[in-house]
Amino acid sequence: MARQKAKQPARTRAASKNAEWPIEVDATARPPLGMPPAQFLRDYWQKKPLLIRNAFPDFESPIQPEDLAGLACEEGTLSRIVAHDRSRDAWLLRHGPFDEGMFPDMPHHDWTLLVQDVDKWDSDIAALLDAFDFLPRWRIDDVMVSFAAPGGSVGAHVDQYDVFLLQALGHRRWQVDASLALKGVAPSTEFRNDVELKLLREFHPTHEWLLRPGDMLYLPPGVPHHGVAEDACLTFSVGMRAPSAAELLGDFVDTLAADADESLRYRDPDLSPATDPAQIDDDAMRRAIEALNVLRMNDPERLGDWFGRFITLYRNAGEVMAAPATRSRIEVEWDLQHGAMLVRHPYSRMAWRKAGRGAKLYVNGQDYDLPVRDAKSVANGKGIDGATYAALSEAGRDRVHELLLSGHYSLAVDGDEDGTGEEE
Repeated sequence: MARQKAKQPARTRAASKNAEWPIEVDATARPPLGMPPAQFLRDYWQKKPLLIRNAFPDFESPIQPEDLAGLACEEGTLSRIVAHDRSRDAWLLRHGPFDEGMFPDMPHHDWTLLVQDVDKWDSDIAALLDAFDFLPRWRIDDVMVSFAAPGGSVGAHVDQYDVFLLQALGHRRWQVDASLALKGVAPSTEFRNDVELKLLREFHPTHEWLLRPGDMLYLPPGVPHHGVAEDACLTFSVGMRAPSAAELLGDFVDTLAADADESLRYRDPDLSPATDPAQIDDDAMRRAIEALNVLRMNDPERLGDWFGRFITLYRNAGEVMAAPATRSRIEVEWDLQHGAMLVRHPYSRMAWRKAGRGAKLYVNGQDYDLPVRDAKSVANGKGIDGATYAALSEAGRDRVHELLLSGHYSLAVDGDEDGTGEEE
C-alpha cells in the first residue's frame, strides 16, 4: 500500500499558506492598500503584517514638527516624550503638556515626541481618515503623530490593536517579527522589568524595511515591532479601538447591575434540610447561576443599545460641552438656508444601527430613536448643511437641534472658519 502523507496540523497549514502571501506591495496604482479592500480584509486584516509602498503617492505632510511641538504644549492634549540613553540602555518617559521653551534645548538624537488625537485638533489630519472608510468608523480610535529626532524610538514593543503606520516626513526603519503569521511560532511577549515603558525583553525581527514619505505599514494585534528614525521624521499612527474582553465585561456588568430590579434575588424555595450547615452544595451553586441568568441581557435590542452607547464613549479623550446659545432655532434654520453649516465637534463620536423598523443613533454614550435615513445621514456626516438638514424628517431636525444645544455641533456661517457661529 502507498504510504499516506501525514496530515499537517491546522496551525502549520495556515502558516504555510501565509508564507505564500506577499508581505510587501506597491499601491501606486491602487492607493492606499494596493488591492481591493475586500482582499486586504480577507488576507491581511488581523492575520499578517503588510508593507504598503506608495500608499499615499507623493505624500506631503499637512503638519511640520514645530506644529506638533506647539500642540504638545496645549492644555488638554495627551503628549509624551520618550528618550533613550544608549550607553546605559535606559529609557525616560515624560508626560505633557510641555513648556515650549524646552524644545530648542532638546538633544539632536534619540528622543521621540508623541501626541494623541491629532485628528481632533487638525482638520487636514482628520481628512486622512477618509482613506480608511473601508473600516467601520467607530473602530478607528485616533491619529497619533510622533516626531523623532535621528535615532529616536519608543523601543521594541507589541500593541493589542490594529495600527496603520504612515510615514509622513523623513525616514524611519521598521523591524517586524512576523514569525506567528509566517511560521506559526508565537514570539515572546515578556516585558522588561527595568523600564517604565512596556518594552519587550526579547525581539527577533523577521523583516526590516526603510519607509519614506507615503509608505505605510499595517500591523495586526500582537505583532512585535521596532521603529527607529533614520533622520528627523514624522509618523502618523492610525490606531483602532479594540476594547479588551475585561473592559467589555466590566461595562456590561455595570449596565446590568444599574438596570437590575431589586426584587430579583437569590431564591431557594426548594430548599431541603442541610446535612452540613457550613457547606455550599451543588444545589446552592445551581441557584446562584439561576439568579445570575435572570440578569442576562437576552434581548438583542437591549444588547445593541448597550454596545452602541459603550463603543461611542470608549476611549474618548475629550469632552463635548454645551456652548451658550447665541441663536434661536428659527435663526439657525435661516442661516442653514443661506449657506451656513453645522460643524460636528471633533470629539463627537457617532454610530447607528437598525432597530425594528427604525434606527438608533448613538452619540457619545447616548442613544436616540430616529428613522433609518436620518440616522445614517447624521452619523456619517462631518457636518450638516442646509440641504442635508432640509432632507431630514421632523424628528431628525429636532434631534440635530438638540445635539447642537448639547455642543455636538457648532454653527459656521459665511466667513467663519472655526465654527463659532460669530461673524466678524
